[in-house]
Amino acid sequence: MNDHTNTKPIRVIACGALAREILAVNELNQLTQLDVKCLPAIWHNHPEKIAPGVKEAIRSAREEGFEQIYVAYADCGTGGLLDIVCNEEKVERIQGPHCYSFFAGNDLFEKKWDDDMTSFFLTDFLARQFDTFITKPYKLDKHPELIEMMFHRYTKLIYLAQTEDPKLQDDAKRAADFLSLEYEYRFTGYGDLTTALVDAARAQPT
Repeated sequence: MNDHTNTKPIRVIACGALAREILAVNELNQLTQLDVKCLPAIWHNHPEKIAPGVKEAIRSAREEGFEQIYVAYADCGTGGLLDIVCNEEKVERIQGPHCYSFFAGNDLFEKKWDDDMTSFFLTDFLARQFDTFITKPYKLDKHPELIEMMFHRYTKLIYLAQTEDPKLQDDAKRAADFLSLEYEYRFTGYGDLTTALVDAARAQPT
């Protein structure tokens, strides 16, 4: 049995795009003390909403009586604004610039960045929700000429897979074909997300 010494409930404020993955990590590691509150996944497309939304969620959690709070967001395009909120509120967040990095493992992602800097990344969530989060919001289905305009700097699509799901692999391949990009598959599992959540569960009250 895993020794997660802190038994007090911990509020985890998470991106909705991580809901399945956090549930899986919780179940695999028996992190029963984590109380997860997911914010809208669509903020993936509106990073300006993340920092103020997380700040409000932190304060709501404290009003609910949570003494320990953890933020399961990377920077996610906030340009450092999320770190300002976390510092002001004295809470920790998962390390990394975005979920692609912490799923791959932040150290490994950084080492491979010179080779991958012209890559468009998908996770399980984005492979599953490609039309909802990419095709339709940017009207690529109605205006295919926008594909070249938006993606001409990319050379390949890399699917960073959290699970070995043949259907999601097919979905990711279709996305690569739709964007006219080379396709590459990499299985990452849950990467640094596991370490971050286990460490949060072990943290002691200050």
